[in-house]
Amino acid sequence: MRSAAAVDRRAFLAAAGAVGAATGLGLAFGAGPDRAAGATAAARVPAPVAPVTVEGPAVPRAPYTRGTTLAGVAAPRGGGRCGGYRRLAAGPAWKRVVRAELAAAHRGRERRRTALASFVQFTDLHLVDVQSPLRYEYLRAETASAWRPQEALSVAGVVSLIERVNALPGGPATGAPLSFVMTTGDNTDNNSRLELEWFLTAMSGGRITPNSGDPRRYEGVQDSGLTLYWQPDSVLRDADKGRGFPRLDGFLDAAIRTVHSPGLRLSWYSTVGNHDSLPGGCYAPGDPYFTEIATGSRKLEALPAAEAKKVWRAVKDGLDPKGADFKRLLKAHARQARTVTPDERRAPFTRAEYLRAHLDPAYTGPGPHGHGYTAANLEQNRLYYTFRVSDRVLGISLDTTDPGGHYTGSVGASQLRWLEGVLKGNERGERAHVLVFSHHTSATMTNSRPDPARPEEKRYGGAELVEVLAAHRSVVGWINGHCHRNAITPHGGFWEVSTASHIDFPQLARVIELVDNHDGTLSLIATLVESAAPHRTDFADLSQTGLAALYRELSFNAPEARRDLAGTARDRNVELLLTRR
Repeated sequence: MRSAAAVDRRAFLAAAGAVGAATGLGLAFGAGPDRAAGATAAARVPAPVAPVTVEGPAVPRAPYTRGTTLAGVAAPRGGGRCGGYRRLAAGPAWKRVVRAELAAAHRGRERRRTALASFVQFTDLHLVDVQSPLRYEYLRAETASAWRPQEALSVAGVVSLIERVNALPGGPATGAPLSFVMTTGDNTDNNSRLELEWFLTAMSGGRITPNSGDPRRYEGVQDSGLTLYWQPDSVLRDADKGRGFPRLDGFLDAAIRTVHSPGLRLSWYSTVGNHDSLPGGCYAPGDPYFTEIATGSRKLEALPAAEAKKVWRAVKDGLDPKGADFKRLLKAHARQARTVTPDERRAPFTRAEYLRAHLDPAYTGPGPHGHGYTAANLEQNRLYYTFRVSDRVLGISLDTTDPGGHYTGSVGASQLRWLEGVLKGNERGERAHVLVFSHHTSATMTNSRPDPARPEEKRYGGAELVEVLAAHRSVVGWINGHCHRNAITPHGGFWEVSTASHIDFPQLARVIELVDNHDGTLSLIATLVESAAPHRTDFADLSQTGLAALYRELSFNAPEARRDLAGTARDRNVELLLTRR
């Protein structure tokens, strides 16, 4: 982790020149009777973290489309070559769809509306150390998520996404200043200390060298000579080149070159995901053997097909939540593992280390300090909190990962009681509108395994969480990720907004604006954005920008990758109406 001395001048200026755009949004659009900004006092809730906002671009004329998928989105051009590799270019825009399942859409609301909140959601960034020996790339034949041809470029891709958000002049629908970014988990891929450092540096600004092990060269599956993986620098006719993937001399050297991140110009908050909490994203933490493998010198890169199928079935079905069978597998194949350079920085991090890293002043950037987490979170060993979105909106970040293992989620009874207490306390006060953030979706919270630290505590799934949220009229939205797919679901009085990842195509983030239409309704207006990288790639351009563009194109062409992750038009750019209660 960086020292406090590494905090750059931008962070100092952000803190010194912060303006109160977020805390009193209430921006009016057109003539209307109730226009006093911040007219409703903040609700009395348990000490939410206050936002820190920085001065950004001037508020634009709204609505606008430039820089969003309302103007265009990456799409394949022409036919494939040699088996199907397709180049990308700018494709047609995704139009906004009005969804009125929960409330009627009244005419003239665009002129009456007041902005209550305007922010950006990142999710499933999966900053990945592709050289980590703890990875299970050898399961690629069983699942596309075990290894992706674009993964070595994840840092360049995330930095390009940050550049896109920094360039946005405000909410696309209202022009209201964007007040923060929320990451909804799987910020890292291997629960690795090094990946956590990369994530925090990317978000807060600084230099990142996306390399581990040997500082002079790449050591991983892409220089292994195995045909299971794309060997970009080699003449080897691997499986991916058979599908049309190019040979790119210098790719691996470029992939481990230092990347420069400007850091977000907005304050940002962090929500935890299963890949942040669990080794491999699925195994219960705490076993020292995982640290031994991650930091050691033996990396397994191939496995017989029958064994790979068996291992994946155990992971998928949750038959090995503590990783006992996984350990036996690695020990049994130790002699077949490749020798690589050991690296202590690859060690899995604990919950306490995750919190301490967020609280490190070196990563405060534009704020707030801790990015939602406080010293109390560290003392109480909990990863959920409240924060103030604006004067009239309360944010709640949940921890839906299950320490008992497996990639599905749940919440413990103590967290659910805390959530109910926050919601009741808010409604006894001024009843701010509530936005809930988590990693898992309602459909993927099916894990009933007990927390090893609280074996007697009951775990609750998505259906129970929906029931709790629906019982409180102040809740207007539940925003999450995990499934890597855009999906939007109405739940009685609130909307569940699930956003696609930034590792799998189409690699998106989502701008969300909450507005009061002053006709008895509210609207959640969601707009998807891509990274700032150009849609077209140039195989000769291995600059930071060129790699970010290639990150997207490789993700589109990843074999066996799902083609439904963009969702339908009703899951993309939308206006979601609900009754103001």
